[in-house]
Amino acid sequence: MDISDNKLYVVKNGETVDSYVVSAGTEENPTPTGEFTINKVIWNPAWVPPPNAEWAEGKTRKEPGDPDNPMKTAKIFFEEPDYYVHGTDQIEKLGDPASAGCIRMRPWHVAEVAKLVMETGGESRSQSWYNARIEGNETVEVTIPNSIKITIRE
Repeated sequence: MDISDNKLYVVKNGETVDSYVVSAGTEENPTPTGEFTINKVIWNPAWVPPPNAEWAEGKTRKEPGDPDNPMKTAKIFFEEPDYYVHGTDQIEKLGDPASAGCIRMRPWHVAEVAKLVMETGGESRSQSWYNARIEGNETVEVTIPNSIKITIRE
């Protein structure tokens, strides 16, 4: 993930095989940089306002499937408990810093990346399983047995 150009790159065997336009954190709420490991994916997560975040004051929990749930399809943890790659309903902001520190993606792109993380991390499922997650509202947590490395740089 490169914060300076708001892109998430998928690298396999040292080669970039795909890239996605994303939104990283704002100057006030920066995305952490460094080397991280991904060990968990949650499909159809609820959104819970962070308790100590001024920007979240007055906001209420949003359940999976709620059109106002900013997490959308999936969240991929890279720095627990607070930082993850997740979907967004603010697609028009992708390409610019816009999050409170997480990495935002189009909902269908985060589903692609979550599937790739699961497959690469040893927790592959059938295409019908993925389709059920994408089309449904059931929250499903998946532990990734073989951690996936993510590097976030300025």
